Amino acid sequence: MKTTKAALITAMVAGLACSAIAQLKEQPGEVVELKSLPASVQQTINQKAAGGKVVQVKREDDANGKWNYEVVVRTNGKESGFEVDPNGKLLRQHAEVKR
Repeated sequence: MKTTKAALITAMVAGLACSAIAQLKEQPGEVVELKSLPASVQQTINQKAAGGKVVQVKREDDANGKWNYEVVVRTNGKESGFEVDPNGKLLRQHAEVKR
């Protein structure tokens, strides 16, 4: 009986740990085409990417049903990133991106 309880507790703890690790990984979302985004978002992305090439735009969803756009830009062989909200507001910049 004690062995069964111990096994159940171990399984529950392992399940919770796996769930927590999964939530720490990259946010869910999908890669989108720049030209399919609202004009204000395109404008912000193009301004921030000036002199560089937009490599990828990904719509990232959070647990609350909100999203933003994660943008990767390549300039002089180095990739950097930034995030833009659905209204075109720059949220944050990221240092060099490793993909």
